[in-house]
Amino acid sequence: MKRPELKKQIALPLLAAVVFGLIFYFLSQFAMPKPPADATNELQMSFVAQEWTRNLISALFFISLALIAVRALNEFIFFVFRKRKGYEAPSLMRDIFSLVAYVTSVALILKYFFPQFSFGALLSGSALLGIILGLALQDTLGNLFAGISLHADKPFQVGDVITVGKWTGVVESITWRAVKLRTFQNHAILVSNSSIAKESIEVCSRDNANARIVFFGALYSDSPVKVIHAVREAVRECDNVLRYMTPIVRIRNLGESSVEYEVKYWLSDYARYNDTDALVRQRVWYAFRRNGLTFAFPTRTVHVEQPASHNGAGHDTETLAERLSAVDIFSPLSSDELNALATDAAGRIFAPGETIIRAGDRGSSMFVVHRGSVDVRVDNNGQRMTIKTLHEGAFFGEMALFTGEPRTAYVVAAEETEVLEIGHEAMKHLFDTNPDLVESLSHTINERRVQLAANSPADSGEEDTPDRVLDKIKRFFRLD
Repeated sequence: MKRPELKKQIALPLLAAVVFGLIFYFLSQFAMPKPPADATNELQMSFVAQEWTRNLISALFFISLALIAVRALNEFIFFVFRKRKGYEAPSLMRDIFSLVAYVTSVALILKYFFPQFSFGALLSGSALLGIILGLALQDTLGNLFAGISLHADKPFQVGDVITVGKWTGVVESITWRAVKLRTFQNHAILVSNSSIAKESIEVCSRDNANARIVFFGALYSDSPVKVIHAVREAVRECDNVLRYMTPIVRIRNLGESSVEYEVKYWLSDYARYNDTDALVRQRVWYAFRRNGLTFAFPTRTVHVEQPASHNGAGHDTETLAERLSAVDIFSPLSSDELNALATDAAGRIFAPGETIIRAGDRGSSMFVVHRGSVDVRVDNNGQRMTIKTLHEGAFFGEMALFTGEPRTAYVVAAEETEVLEIGHEAMKHLFDTNPDLVESLSHTINERRVQLAANSPADSGEEDTPDRVLDKIKRFFRLD
């Protein structure tokens, strides 16, 4: 709960101090002098009443100033606390400090202006009243002392996610009476301090690396090494997953019909764990899809399927050959060679925001956008800037395929995107069967590089000639 600003807190006490100060000034202007000892009783009583009134106004004036001083001191002390600790002090701590300071200040002021005032008599006279109030306020006092205990132990702070009994939510405030939780259904729950003191509390601290675990299963025919690597790489780039702690993927059980896995990852903000769990499951699905892995189904279910007549991308060869024929660097290929290349193409599917290739990585394949779109990004002063968006039919990564050069940019899926990956072995097979294809492709690749250089004047790299490109392709594919 947000506290009011200091100027709002001191506005009323400041106004009261001004009013009492003016009253005291006017009373002093018309004050009667002290009467002689032989004055009448009426005159003596008038003087006593005048002095008592002046003392009362003076006490109220200084009490107002004390209120201003205590509130300013409260703000200063807990401002320093926030700077050193990095979080707001609990409101109960601030309230107790203010209460003690107020009572002490008022007692000293009254003692000064009214020396005859006896606190001992006041306390002894109110003992019976205190017993009656204590019996009537058992629950309230229980909450107060439980709240003091909570602040002394500090099991949780504002912003932490806790589970108390059947309630789970983010701590919004801690007062002398209750703890306010905001559930993940956006409901406000007040749990009394006395109830919390009697319950077991599960605390997920906001300044701690809290972990979550998501379960999934794969077929026994899928390589565990492949499953673990694919899922780990997919999860580590999820939003709200800590980058500096690598997700752990491991086999938790060899089930009746599947190898059961679990992926453990750490969150930046534990309060968003529901959304993050859902995103992790989505990324696991996409990782399975593009790596040819299969989620396990109960073995009692019988699946009758025709032998696959499609290529590895899940499309018929004619469709993919038509897609590849639109790629200009493959224009020298015959229809039979395009069909062979389409047969060997591997389909990869990516979720929005997933990275397909990274700048600086080694690779030996290129990609053709079959469905969806991708963003091409480069580093610019420590930040990644999108320089181009590629749509269906566009391609990227061809220099890694033909020459083995490192990737020069990041390519990220702008939406759910399916790409066709053309690998080194597929091209080598074509070169082995048609050696003349190397030279024609080298000219086409060099022309594309010249076009890209013309569109990117900032590129200061050494210009390649067709002969140099041809040499690079031959060395990479060991065709000499």
